[in-house]
Amino acid sequence: MRILDRYVSKSVLSTFFSCVFTFLFLYVIIDILTNLEDIIKQKTHIELLAQYYLANLPSIFTQVAPFTCLLSTLYTFGRMNHANEIIAMRSAGQSVYQVTKTAIILGFIVSLLIFWMNDKIIPRSMHKINRVREQIQENLKKTKQKKADTFYNLSMYGSKNTLIFVNRFSAATNTMDGITILEHDEHQNITKKIVANRGVFKNHLWTFYQSITYNFDKNGQVIGEPDYFEEEIMSIPETPHDFITQRQRPELMTISQLDNYIWKLSRSGATSVIRNLKVDLYQRFASPFTSVIIILLGIPFALRLKRRAGLSSIGLSIVFAFLYYMIDAISCALGRGGVLHPAVAVSLSHVIMFLSGLYLISHLP
Repeated sequence: MRILDRYVSKSVLSTFFSCVFTFLFLYVIIDILTNLEDIIKQKTHIELLAQYYLANLPSIFTQVAPFTCLLSTLYTFGRMNHANEIIAMRSAGQSVYQVTKTAIILGFIVSLLIFWMNDKIIPRSMHKINRVREQIQENLKKTKQKKADTFYNLSMYGSKNTLIFVNRFSAATNTMDGITILEHDEHQNITKKIVANRGVFKNHLWTFYQSITYNFDKNGQVIGEPDYFEEEIMSIPETPHDFITQRQRPELMTISQLDNYIWKLSRSGATSVIRNLKVDLYQRFASPFTSVIIILLGIPFALRLKRRAGLSSIGLSIVFAFLYYMIDAISCALGRGGVLHPAVAVSLSHVIMFLSGLYLISHLP
Protein backbone atom coordinates (compact mmCIF):
# COMPACT_ATOMS: atom_id res chain seq x y z
CA MET A 1 0.00 0.00 0.00
CA ARG A 2 1.29 3.45 -0.93
CA ILE A 3 2.03 6.06 1.73
CA LEU A 4 -0.82 8.20 0.37
CA ASP A 5 -3.28 5.31 0.62
CA ARG A 6 -2.18 4.58 4.19
CA TYR A 7 -2.58 8.24 5.10
CA VAL A 8 -6.12 8.44 3.69
CA SER A 9 -7.08 5.03 5.08
CA LYS A 10 -6.02 5.96 8.59
CA SER A 11 -8.18 9.07 8.59
CA VAL A 12 -11.22 7.42 6.97
CA LEU A 13 -11.15 4.33 9.20
CA SER A 14 -10.52 6.23 12.43
CA THR A 15 -13.42 8.59 11.70
CA PHE A 16 -15.67 5.72 10.65
CA PHE A 17 -15.10 3.65 13.78
CA SER A 18 -15.31 6.72 16.03
CA CYS A 19 -18.71 7.61 14.57
CA VAL A 20 -19.96 4.02 14.80
CA PHE A 21 -18.99 3.65 18.45
CA THR A 22 -20.43 7.08 19.25
CA PHE A 23 -23.77 6.30 17.62
CA LEU A 24 -23.97 2.89 19.30
CA PHE A 25 -23.13 4.36 22.69
CA LEU A 26 -25.65 7.19 22.32
CA TYR A 27 -28.38 4.79 21.23
CA VAL A 28 -27.90 2.54 24.26
CA ILE A 29 -27.71 5.44 26.72
CA ILE A 30 -30.75 7.26 25.28
CA ASP A 31 -32.81 4.06 25.16
CA ILE A 32 -31.93 3.17 28.76
CA LEU A 33 -32.82 6.67 29.99
CA THR A 34 -36.08 6.63 28.02
CA ASN A 35 -37.16 3.28 29.52
CA LEU A 36 -35.52 3.73 32.92
CA GLU A 37 -38.83 3.91 34.79
CA ASP A 38 -40.08 0.64 33.27
CA ILE A 39 -36.74 -1.05 33.93
CA ILE A 40 -36.91 -0.10 37.61
CA LYS A 41 -40.57 -1.10 37.97
CA GLN A 42 -40.03 -4.51 36.41
CA LYS A 43 -36.78 -5.00 38.34
CA THR A 44 -35.11 -6.13 35.15
CA HIS A 45 -31.91 -8.05 35.75
CA ILE A 46 -28.80 -6.40 34.35
CA GLU A 47 -27.93 -9.61 32.48
CA LEU A 48 -31.18 -9.41 30.51
CA LEU A 49 -30.49 -5.77 29.66
CA ALA A 50 -27.02 -6.67 28.45
CA GLN A 51 -28.43 -9.45 26.25
CA TYR A 52 -31.09 -7.12 24.85
CA TYR A 53 -28.70 -4.34 23.85
CA LEU A 54 -26.03 -6.70 22.56
CA ALA A 55 -28.66 -8.30 20.33
CA ASN A 56 -29.64 -4.82 19.10
CA LEU A 57 -26.12 -3.79 18.10
CA PRO A 58 -26.06 -5.53 14.66
CA SER A 59 -29.33 -3.89 13.65
CA ILE A 60 -28.16 -0.48 14.85
CA PHE A 61 -24.87 -0.87 12.98
CA THR A 62 -26.60 -1.62 9.66
CA GLN A 63 -28.72 1.52 10.10
CA VAL A 64 -25.95 3.96 11.03
CA ALA A 65 -23.17 2.55 8.83
CA PRO A 66 -24.16 4.46 5.63
CA PHE A 67 -24.20 7.80 7.46
CA THR A 68 -20.92 7.08 9.21
CA CYS A 69 -19.44 6.37 5.78
CA LEU A 70 -20.74 9.74 4.61
CA LEU A 71 -19.40 11.57 7.66
CA SER A 72 -15.98 9.91 7.44
CA THR A 73 -15.76 10.82 3.75
CA LEU A 74 -16.78 14.44 4.31
CA TYR A 75 -14.47 14.88 7.29
CA THR A 76 -11.39 13.24 5.72
CA PHE A 77 -11.45 14.89 2.32
CA GLY A 78 -12.87 18.14 3.67
CA ARG A 79 -9.96 18.46 6.10
CA MET A 80 -7.49 17.56 3.37
CA ASN A 81 -9.09 20.11 1.08
CA HIS A 82 -8.88 22.83 3.72
CA ALA A 83 -5.17 22.05 4.15
CA ASN A 84 -4.69 22.26 0.34
CA GLU A 85 -3.61 18.60 0.31
CA ILE A 86 -6.16 17.77 -2.40
CA ILE A 87 -4.66 20.48 -4.64
CA ALA A 88 -1.20 19.02 -4.05
CA MET A 89 -2.37 15.51 -4.92
CA ARG A 90 -4.15 16.64 -8.08
CA SER A 91 -1.11 18.70 -9.10
CA ALA A 92 1.02 15.56 -8.71
CA GLY A 93 -1.16 13.83 -11.30
CA GLN A 94 -3.46 11.92 -8.98
CA SER A 95 -6.96 11.38 -10.35
CA VAL A 96 -10.12 11.72 -8.26
CA TYR A 97 -10.38 7.93 -8.14
CA GLN A 98 -6.79 7.53 -6.90
CA VAL A 99 -7.40 10.11 -4.17
CA THR A 100 -10.75 8.67 -3.01
CA LYS A 101 -10.42 4.97 -3.78
CA THR A 102 -9.80 4.13 -0.11
CA ALA A 103 -13.19 5.55 0.86
CA ILE A 104 -14.89 3.77 -2.05
CA ILE A 105 -13.29 0.44 -1.08
CA LEU A 106 -14.45 1.02 2.50
CA GLY A 107 -17.97 1.52 1.17
CA PHE A 108 -17.85 -1.80 -0.70
CA ILE A 109 -16.51 -3.63 2.37
CA VAL A 110 -19.19 -2.13 4.61
CA SER A 111 -21.85 -2.99 2.01
CA LEU A 112 -20.76 -6.63 1.88
CA LEU A 113 -20.64 -6.73 5.68
CA ILE A 114 -24.17 -5.32 5.91
CA PHE A 115 -25.39 -7.84 3.32
CA TRP A 116 -23.93 -10.70 5.34
CA MET A 117 -25.32 -9.36 8.62
CA ASN A 118 -28.80 -8.83 7.16
CA ASP A 119 -28.90 -12.43 6.01
CA LYS A 120 -27.11 -14.28 8.81
CA ILE A 121 -26.97 -12.10 11.92
CA ILE A 122 -30.02 -9.81 11.96
CA PRO A 123 -32.70 -12.57 11.82
CA ARG A 124 -31.06 -14.37 14.74
CA SER A 125 -30.65 -11.17 16.73
CA MET A 126 -34.30 -10.26 16.12
CA HIS A 127 -35.36 -13.63 17.52
CA LYS A 128 -33.08 -13.01 20.48
CA ILE A 129 -34.54 -9.55 21.01
CA ASN A 130 -38.09 -10.91 20.97
CA ARG A 131 -37.22 -13.63 23.50
CA VAL A 132 -35.46 -11.20 25.83
CA ARG A 133 -38.31 -8.69 25.52
CA GLU A 134 -40.78 -11.41 26.51
CA GLN A 135 -38.62 -12.30 29.49
CA ILE A 136 -38.44 -8.68 30.57
CA GLN A 137 -42.18 -8.17 30.22
CA GLU A 138 -43.29 -11.40 31.81
CA ASN A 139 -40.56 -11.70 34.45
CA LEU A 140 -41.79 -15.24 35.17
CA LYS A 141 -40.07 -18.21 33.56
CA LYS A 142 -43.08 -20.54 33.46
CA THR A 143 -45.38 -17.93 31.99
CA LYS A 144 -42.96 -16.91 29.27
CA GLN A 145 -42.31 -20.54 28.31
CA LYS A 146 -46.00 -21.20 28.00
CA LYS A 147 -46.52 -18.15 25.84
CA ALA A 148 -43.52 -19.03 23.69
CA ASP A 149 -45.21 -22.32 22.81
CA THR A 150 -48.61 -20.78 22.03
CA PHE A 151 -49.38 -18.55 19.05
CA TYR A 152 -52.53 -16.57 18.40
CA ASN A 153 -54.31 -15.30 15.27
CA LEU A 154 -52.22 -17.15 12.69
CA SER A 155 -52.89 -16.83 8.97
CA MET A 156 -51.28 -18.93 6.29
CA TYR A 157 -51.39 -19.30 2.51
CA GLY A 158 -51.60 -23.02 1.83
CA SER A 159 -50.06 -24.92 -1.06
CA LYS A 160 -53.43 -25.80 -2.63
CA ASN A 161 -54.58 -22.23 -3.19
CA THR A 162 -56.06 -22.07 0.29
CA LEU A 163 -56.19 -19.54 3.08
CA ILE A 164 -55.94 -20.92 6.60
CA PHE A 165 -56.87 -18.92 9.70
CA VAL A 166 -56.28 -20.20 13.22
CA ASN A 167 -57.28 -18.45 16.45
CA ARG A 168 -54.85 -20.38 18.63
CA PHE A 169 -52.03 -22.80 17.87
CA SER A 170 -50.08 -24.80 20.47
CA ALA A 171 -46.66 -25.98 19.32
CA ALA A 172 -46.25 -28.16 22.40
CA THR A 173 -49.33 -30.32 21.65
CA ASN A 174 -49.62 -29.72 17.86
CA THR A 175 -53.21 -28.57 18.22
CA MET A 176 -55.11 -25.59 16.89
CA ASP A 177 -58.44 -24.05 17.84
CA GLY A 178 -60.87 -21.88 15.90
CA ILE A 179 -60.01 -23.03 12.38
CA THR A 180 -61.26 -21.50 9.13
CA ILE A 181 -60.05 -22.74 5.73
CA LEU A 182 -60.98 -21.09 2.42
CA GLU A 183 -60.25 -22.90 -0.85
CA HIS A 184 -60.14 -20.95 -4.13
CA ASP A 185 -60.03 -21.77 -7.82
CA GLU A 186 -57.50 -20.38 -10.30
CA HIS A 187 -59.55 -17.16 -10.55
CA GLN A 188 -59.49 -16.71 -6.77
CA ASN A 189 -63.20 -17.52 -6.44
CA ILE A 190 -64.04 -19.32 -3.22
CA THR A 191 -65.04 -22.95 -3.81
CA LYS A 192 -65.07 -24.40 -0.30
CA LYS A 193 -65.13 -23.19 3.28
CA ILE A 194 -64.25 -25.40 6.23
CA VAL A 195 -64.89 -24.34 9.81
CA ALA A 196 -63.74 -26.48 12.75
CA ASN A 197 -63.53 -26.05 16.51
CA ARG A 198 -60.32 -27.98 16.95
CA GLY A 199 -57.57 -29.72 14.98
CA VAL A 200 -54.92 -32.19 16.15
CA PHE A 201 -51.85 -33.31 14.22
CA LYS A 202 -51.02 -36.99 14.81
CA ASN A 203 -49.58 -39.76 12.67
CA HIS A 204 -48.63 -37.11 10.05
CA LEU A 205 -52.31 -36.21 9.53
CA TRP A 206 -54.64 -33.48 10.70
CA THR A 207 -57.83 -34.57 12.45
CA PHE A 208 -60.56 -31.93 12.75
CA TYR A 209 -63.32 -32.06 15.36
CA GLN A 210 -66.80 -30.52 14.99
CA SER A 211 -66.12 -29.42 11.42
CA ILE A 212 -68.59 -27.95 8.93
CA THR A 213 -67.86 -27.86 5.19
CA TYR A 214 -69.58 -25.42 2.79
CA ASN A 215 -69.34 -25.80 -1.02
CA PHE A 216 -69.81 -22.81 -3.34
CA ASP A 217 -70.63 -22.41 -7.02
CA LYS A 218 -68.99 -19.95 -9.42
CA ASN A 219 -71.32 -17.18 -8.26
CA GLY A 220 -70.32 -17.61 -4.65
CA GLN A 221 -73.59 -19.25 -3.62
CA VAL A 222 -73.70 -22.21 -1.23
CA ILE A 223 -74.37 -25.53 -2.96
CA GLY A 224 -76.70 -27.85 -1.04
CA GLU A 225 -76.57 -28.39 2.70
CA PRO A 226 -73.29 -28.04 4.60
CA ASP A 227 -71.57 -31.25 5.71
CA TYR A 228 -71.05 -31.71 9.43
CA PHE A 229 -68.49 -34.13 10.88
CA GLU A 230 -67.86 -34.81 14.54
CA GLU A 231 -64.41 -36.09 13.57
CA GLU A 232 -62.76 -35.87 10.15
CA ILE A 233 -59.28 -36.57 8.78
CA MET A 234 -58.22 -33.68 6.55
CA SER A 235 -55.82 -33.84 3.59
CA ILE A 236 -53.82 -30.72 4.51
CA PRO A 237 -50.15 -30.90 3.50
CA GLU A 238 -49.07 -28.17 5.95
CA THR A 239 -47.43 -29.45 9.14
CA PRO A 240 -47.13 -27.77 12.57
CA HIS A 241 -43.60 -26.73 11.58
CA ASP A 242 -45.06 -24.82 8.62
CA PHE A 243 -47.42 -22.93 10.91
CA ILE A 244 -44.54 -21.95 13.19
CA THR A 245 -42.25 -20.79 10.38
CA GLN A 246 -45.00 -19.08 8.37
CA ARG A 247 -45.78 -16.80 11.31
CA GLN A 248 -42.38 -15.20 11.03
CA ARG A 249 -42.13 -11.67 9.71
CA PRO A 250 -39.91 -11.12 6.65
CA GLU A 251 -37.25 -9.36 8.74
CA LEU A 252 -36.91 -12.52 10.82
CA MET A 253 -36.15 -14.70 7.79
CA THR A 254 -32.92 -15.29 5.94
CA ILE A 255 -32.78 -14.69 2.19
CA SER A 256 -33.23 -18.40 1.41
CA GLN A 257 -36.14 -18.70 3.85
CA LEU A 258 -37.85 -15.65 2.39
CA ASP A 259 -37.31 -16.87 -1.16
CA ASN A 260 -38.74 -20.28 -0.26
CA TYR A 261 -41.71 -18.61 1.43
CA ILE A 262 -42.43 -16.58 -1.71
CA TRP A 263 -42.24 -19.76 -3.79
CA LYS A 264 -44.81 -21.44 -1.57
CA LEU A 265 -47.13 -18.45 -1.76
CA SER A 266 -46.80 -18.28 -5.55
CA ARG A 267 -49.08 -21.33 -5.74
CA SER A 268 -51.76 -19.66 -3.63
CA GLY A 269 -52.43 -16.72 -5.96
CA ALA A 270 -51.94 -14.12 -3.23
CA THR A 271 -50.53 -11.54 -5.64
CA SER A 272 -50.44 -8.52 -3.33
CA VAL A 273 -48.71 -10.42 -0.52
CA ILE A 274 -46.21 -11.94 -2.97
CA ARG A 275 -45.48 -8.51 -4.43
CA ASN A 276 -44.76 -7.04 -0.99
CA LEU A 277 -42.51 -9.95 -0.08
CA LYS A 278 -40.60 -9.62 -3.35
CA VAL A 279 -39.90 -5.99 -2.50
CA ASP A 280 -38.55 -7.13 0.87
CA LEU A 281 -36.45 -9.82 -0.81
CA TYR A 282 -34.93 -7.52 -3.42
CA GLN A 283 -34.19 -4.94 -0.73
CA ARG A 284 -31.96 -7.50 0.95
CA PHE A 285 -29.68 -7.33 -2.11
CA ALA A 286 -29.97 -3.61 -2.87
CA SER A 287 -30.02 -1.83 0.50
CA PRO A 288 -26.51 -2.93 1.64
CA PHE A 289 -24.97 -0.93 -1.20
CA THR A 290 -26.32 2.28 0.28
CA SER A 291 -22.90 2.82 1.84
CA VAL A 292 -21.15 2.88 -1.55
CA ILE A 293 -23.74 5.18 -3.11
CA ILE A 294 -23.74 7.61 -0.21
CA ILE A 295 -19.93 7.81 -0.35
CA LEU A 296 -20.10 8.61 -4.06
CA LEU A 297 -22.58 11.38 -3.22
CA GLY A 298 -20.30 12.78 -0.53
CA ILE A 299 -17.04 12.79 -2.50
CA PRO A 300 -17.81 15.67 -4.93
CA PHE A 301 -18.98 17.94 -2.11
CA ALA A 302 -16.02 17.06 0.12
CA LEU A 303 -13.52 17.82 -2.65
CA ARG A 304 -15.19 21.17 -3.36
CA LEU A 305 -15.14 22.38 0.24
CA LYS A 306 -13.90 25.90 0.77
CA ARG A 307 -13.05 27.60 4.00
CA ARG A 308 -16.08 29.87 3.85
CA ALA A 309 -18.55 27.50 2.25
CA GLY A 310 -17.77 24.29 4.08
CA LEU A 311 -20.97 24.09 6.11
CA SER A 312 -23.18 24.76 3.08
CA SER A 313 -21.43 22.05 1.07
CA ILE A 314 -21.72 19.55 3.93
CA GLY A 315 -25.37 20.44 4.36
CA LEU A 316 -25.98 20.00 0.64
CA SER A 317 -24.38 16.55 0.67
CA ILE A 318 -26.57 15.52 3.62
CA VAL A 319 -29.62 16.85 1.76
CA PHE A 320 -28.67 14.60 -1.18
CA ALA A 321 -28.40 11.67 1.20
CA PHE A 322 -31.87 12.32 2.61
CA LEU A 323 -33.18 12.77 -0.92
CA TYR A 324 -31.81 9.33 -1.73
CA TYR A 325 -33.71 7.81 1.21
CA MET A 326 -36.87 9.69 0.21
CA ILE A 327 -36.74 8.43 -3.38
CA ASP A 328 -36.10 4.93 -2.08
CA ALA A 329 -39.12 5.07 0.24
CA ILE A 330 -41.40 6.40 -2.53
CA SER A 331 -40.24 3.87 -5.14
CA CYS A 332 -40.63 0.96 -2.70
CA ALA A 333 -44.14 2.17 -1.87
CA LEU A 334 -44.95 2.23 -5.60
CA GLY A 335 -43.56 -1.29 -5.87
CA ARG A 336 -45.75 -2.54 -3.02
CA GLY A 337 -48.73 -0.86 -4.64
CA GLY A 338 -48.16 -2.59 -7.96
CA VAL A 339 -47.27 0.57 -9.90
CA LEU A 340 -43.66 -0.54 -10.41
CA HIS A 341 -42.15 -3.98 -10.72
CA PRO A 342 -40.57 -4.95 -7.35
CA ALA A 343 -37.07 -5.17 -8.84
CA VAL A 344 -37.42 -1.76 -10.52
CA ALA A 345 -38.89 -0.19 -7.37
CA VAL A 346 -36.01 -1.37 -5.20
CA SER A 347 -33.22 -0.42 -7.61
CA LEU A 348 -34.62 2.89 -8.88
CA SER A 349 -33.19 5.14 -6.14
CA HIS A 350 -29.84 3.32 -6.27
CA VAL A 351 -29.51 3.81 -10.02
CA ILE A 352 -30.53 7.48 -9.89
CA MET A 353 -28.17 8.40 -7.08
CA PHE A 354 -25.32 6.23 -8.38
CA LEU A 355 -25.45 7.99 -11.75
CA SER A 356 -25.81 11.36 -10.01
CA GLY A 357 -22.71 10.68 -7.93
CA LEU A 358 -20.68 9.66 -10.99
CA TYR A 359 -21.90 12.75 -12.86
CA LEU A 360 -20.88 15.10 -10.03
CA ILE A 361 -17.48 13.42 -9.67
CA SER A 362 -16.83 13.58 -13.41
CA HIS A 363 -17.41 17.36 -13.36
CA LEU A 364 -14.92 18.02 -10.59
CA PRO A 365 -12.17 20.42 -11.66
